[in-house]
Amino acid sequence: MRHAVNVSYLLRILLPDRPGALGAVASALGAVGADILSVDVIERSPGSAIDDIVIELPPDRLADSLVSAASTVPGVQVESIRPYAGQIDPHRELELLENLAAHPSEPLKVLTDGVTRIFRAGWSLVLDAPAGGHARVLAACGAAPEVDTLPTPWWPPRPARALEADGDWAPADWSRLGTELAVAPLSDGALLVGRPALRWLPAELLRLQHLAAIASTVTSA
Repeated sequence: MRHAVNVSYLLRILLPDRPGALGAVASALGAVGADILSVDVIERSPGSAIDDIVIELPPDRLADSLVSAASTVPGVQVESIRPYAGQIDPHRELELLENLAAHPSEPLKVLTDGVTRIFRAGWSLVLDAPAGGHARVLAACGAAPEVDTLPTPWWPPRPARALEADGDWAPADWSRLGTELAVAPLSDGALLVGRPALRWLPAELLRLQHLAAIASTVTSA
């Protein structure tokens, strides 16, 4: 007899920056049967912080129960929730840089796979410098869209920033699926990252730019 499998979710919350706030959220989530797997502080500002919480929930409980539970804590706002199937690893950046150094023959593939995992994204692409307004796709992670070139009216990729998926340059299904895009410079090219329904925060964009810069020095990208 097969047992029902727990379901994991990524919950992004705006949390008041006061002692005990995160503990109160954890208690509220625990009361509805949730098991917290990891907590990442994504951005901190005076008086508040944005946290990403990966949660495992029994299959007989609805995702809405997580939103309702977190919202009972005064000052907490739930920004988004989505199913999560990624790995929990607090040393993701270091692992990526080690993998880049260990696999010099395929650095761009290693980079796209690693960036997708680190930023809990849906996919990542490495783009060449554009010629005639279009950039070639040099590498992609396994789940990336099957495109060979992309228009780049937003070029250059510096500084790292969020891009609108509803522009004429982006495939129509990106906007339809609620894809949130970010771009960062990578040597002479760019790193384009897409993820579903999870907006890019300034702290994440800065982290993406730093990671891309370090990756460029580790590899021949």
